[in-house]
Amino acid sequence: MITAVRCHLPETRLTNDDLAALFPEWPSEKIYQKTGIRERRVAGPDETAGDLAFHAALRLLEDRDRSRIGFILHCTQSPDYLLPTTACLLQNRLGLPQRCGALDFNLGCSGYIYGLALADGLLRAGHTDAVLLLTGETYSKLLDSKDKGTRTIFGDAGTATLLESASPNRLHSFVFGTDGSGAKFLIVPGSGMRRPSGSEPAGPQPLEMNGPEVFNFTVRVVPPLIDQILERGKIELRDVDYFVFHQANAFMIEHLRRRLGIPADKFALSLEYVGNTVSSSIPIAIESALANGKIRPGMRILLAGFGVGLSWAGCLLDWKG
Repeated sequence: MITAVRCHLPETRLTNDDLAALFPEWPSEKIYQKTGIRERRVAGPDETAGDLAFHAALRLLEDRDRSRIGFILHCTQSPDYLLPTTACLLQNRLGLPQRCGALDFNLGCSGYIYGLALADGLLRAGHTDAVLLLTGETYSKLLDSKDKGTRTIFGDAGTATLLESASPNRLHSFVFGTDGSGAKFLIVPGSGMRRPSGSEPAGPQPLEMNGPEVFNFTVRVVPPLIDQILERGKIELRDVDYFVFHQANAFMIEHLRRRLGIPADKFALSLEYVGNTVSSSIPIAIESALANGKIRPGMRILLAGFGVGLSWAGCLLDWKG
């Protein structure tokens, strides 16, 4: 179903040297050793998630017939407005037909997989022949400037994926999971309508992340997730040619790789110069792997996302080229 993937990064770079100047107790190389990240991109003051998704979509649609797009799905947790939905704005900005459906869905690290499943369902049901799946995130605007734990990890990005019913590249063996009891481990308090009893609306507070709990959650759910995907696909781990996990941080995903017994040459690691871009991390890794020849025709790819929600999801992608 996937035809093409394109990404867009903001121009501003936030390097480890920049952060080390703010947090002298964390030298540049220490930040890299802890995260696997050397720099991350940061959206400008007037640059939104919708802008990042828009520019990714322009790259994708440059030589394509836009009139064929029948649906826009936009995954974001930092929309341009509470309402209207950013996907509606993008329909107009991209000059897509008015018969095009458009919606945002709020999900983070597993969001790209959810988006693939939604697009796959629309295509299989015959509602359209082409879906534009967009991701856009500006987590940098949600962070506490004094929180070195989050500022060293998150970066901003937008991506665009075209899915078409005529594509030979097949998505299948989807698995999903949710544990809302862990919502408090990665949350932006005050960012919606819920307020403490009797309090006045004060607006969003900085993002709060309990790193150890998120790590424990990941180690607990990802190995069974991989087993369930393989079982649903009726294959063994050795039958997978390439693995693309959500690029949370290098320490976490390398721990998972070793625990699962995945060879390093079959495992995507693409966050060194972009950081953790939340819902954009998997498509960024896919575009990089295609450009570098790590994903080639005839390969079977396993995709897995996990994080905020708490939520997780994965699937198999048979890449025919």
